[in-house]
Amino acid sequence: MLVATALILFAMGRTPICECGTVKLWTSAVHSADNSQHIADWYTPSHFIHGLIFYGLAWWLFRARPLGERLCFAIAFEAGWELLENSPLIIDRYREATAAFGYSGDAIVNSLADIGWMVVGFLIARRIGLWPSVAIAVAFELFTLWMIRDNLTLNIVMLVWPIDAIRVWQGG
Repeated sequence: MLVATALILFAMGRTPICECGTVKLWTSAVHSADNSQHIADWYTPSHFIHGLIFYGLAWWLFRARPLGERLCFAIAFEAGWELLENSPLIIDRYREATAAFGYSGDAIVNSLADIGWMVVGFLIARRIGLWPSVAIAVAFELFTLWMIRDNLTLNIVMLVWPIDAIRVWQGG
């Protein structure tokens, strides 16, 4: 699934790595050309939270299925999101409705890393259970809200039902 995702992203015109020519483990610049181009950034916690959520969803829907099948479901879902997120439809929506004013899509290495971070969240949720997973998700949401004025919850709100006051606040 990862190879197929990478090939589709490449066919969609996504660059394999940052146009800067490097691959960084971490980039902290949210409003820059580096964002969503490297292995980890301020949106990595959102993908980790996806893993927590997808574990719970897969457990609820496919409890009788082996863990590997549930993980494949989660990977397919996350890969689907990465393809949709890098489509002109969502890129344009991010630009018009969210704080991601100059967002131009992810580098392929970032998309694959995002899927990897989701897998980490999925596997950790399996180990620690429901309430610790909820606590981690809330902590990550509050931390990224405090650090960059954005998080998974605000991303969803602003994509689905943009609120001007939030957009202004996010813009600083």
